[in-house]
Amino acid sequence: MTAHQPQLPEAGTDPRRGEARTGAAAPAQLFFLRIVRLMATGGIDDARAATLLLGRFGRAYRRPLILTRALVLELARTSHRKITLASPCCHRITSDEVVILRAIGRGDGQFRQRHEDACRLLDRDNALGAATCFQAVGECFADLGLRLD
Repeated sequence: MTAHQPQLPEAGTDPRRGEARTGAAAPAQLFFLRIVRLMATGGIDDARAATLLLGRFGRAYRRPLILTRALVLELARTSHRKITLASPCCHRITSDEVVILRAIGRGDGQFRQRHEDACRLLDRDNALGAATCFQAVGECFADLGLRLD
């Protein structure tokens, strides 16, 4: 494990406990989590989230904004349990956020594992929509030079 990746829960760990972890998350991952946290607490139209993306990506901010909004809406719509997020200014990450980062950071050939992460996070048997959103957001941020893995 490299220093820029969060500490992922071990194989037998249940992400539903919502514990805060002191993982060594990369600045890019903390930036992304702050956007998600702002949208989760202030609504998907949160101006602070849009402003952060505008400041980071300039005129190319709309694509990551729309895809992150879609991800937050998909998670909220399809989850069968409460997803625990830390406050937007917190540098610690919850075990649910670890699963989100792991799903987003998976490579192109790991869609099955991404889908399993989404199912585990949402407590569902099928979470193809969320897995697809994770993939789209990860690729979008990577295209703009901000890798989330």
